[in-house]
Amino acid sequence: MSKNDGFPGSVGLHLADGVPLLHPEEQVFAAMLEGWRNQQLARNLARSTVEAQQRQVRRFFEHAGEYPWHWSPQLADEWFTDLRAVHHVSKSTVRGYQGALRTFCSFLTDPAYGWAAECEQRFGTHPVQVINEVNAAAHVAEVEAEPQRRAFTREELQALFDHADEEIARKRAAGRKGWLAAFRDVTTFKTAYGFGLRRNETRMLDVVDFGRNPHGREFGEYGVCYVRHGKAKKGSPPKRRSVLCVWEWVAEVLEQWVTEVQPLLGREDNPALWPSERAPRIANKQLNRRLAAYRDELGMDPALDFHSLRRAYVTHLIEDGFDARFVQEQVGHEHASTTSIYTCVSSDYRTRTLRRALDATIDEALGPGGKGA
Repeated sequence: MSKNDGFPGSVGLHLADGVPLLHPEEQVFAAMLEGWRNQQLARNLARSTVEAQQRQVRRFFEHAGEYPWHWSPQLADEWFTDLRAVHHVSKSTVRGYQGALRTFCSFLTDPAYGWAAECEQRFGTHPVQVINEVNAAAHVAEVEAEPQRRAFTREELQALFDHADEEIARKRAAGRKGWLAAFRDVTTFKTAYGFGLRRNETRMLDVVDFGRNPHGREFGEYGVCYVRHGKAKKGSPPKRRSVLCVWEWVAEVLEQWVTEVQPLLGREDNPALWPSERAPRIANKQLNRRLAAYRDELGMDPALDFHSLRRAYVTHLIEDGFDARFVQEQVGHEHASTTSIYTCVSSDYRTRTLRRALDATIDEALGPGGKGA
């Protein structure tokens, strides 16, 4: 196969045959990344996935200090050891990085694309696969989340929201402009909990992403939340779903935000539900920092994070007697087992459930006459 074949990612589309390069190592590496990008896009992978994988490969390049034709499994092992031991990244993150590196090396070593032959000609060596069955991280557990992560209890949620509301009142009474941002942030938390949303699903909401539920008129214009940026499968576009409002107070909070407060912070041409002072919409890191600040001020468990709002939503719906299938659909889980992982029901709920089951068993055993039979 000629190196000038014009399929996406092939060396012939990125390096002219026989033309000397001013900075050959840098230029060949840049061409490799560009070719890999085109190859992945041709496979219909999402741009966000492609960009994330390129960032991960560049991180390995920066750590190794070597170009791909000098990479080895030993260099990969050193990097992942550093990520785990020094930076304390999660197991799933390591697997994600290894997946990106494995895919990139597979692309480079595939004879059809011509990169191995190009490196042999220019540098006297060629790329190899650095992630193999021996050093690849295995996915052996269904749940790999840190065990300390959990849902907010109802009491903790109430304390969090009350504290945030008091902060708004204090700043507003002092004439400080920061009350608008504080109002936005706590409304973001309440919305994330009220609809069981992930962090990015919450951040990416627009004002128009709500509608009426004809079977829930008490919720007004906020009976349904249309999530357009749901968690996607790897390489796929964001998954859409609709989430029904189940608590009236959530609709009231949103109506107050949209009609009274959001116009003071946003611009008419900005569709974002949560505009930032310096950007079209608030950043994920800002949400994390604000929630962590309130949590720490209240002396709460450091394990509670933004995702704990979603865990709490699942838990509280189950405790309130909502059907498990309904909860699964609300949060967008493909499998019921995933929803069960999120459920952290209280000991009181489990005790009540056990008591009801035991009482029902006793009543059935005694028969229609009960004890007096």
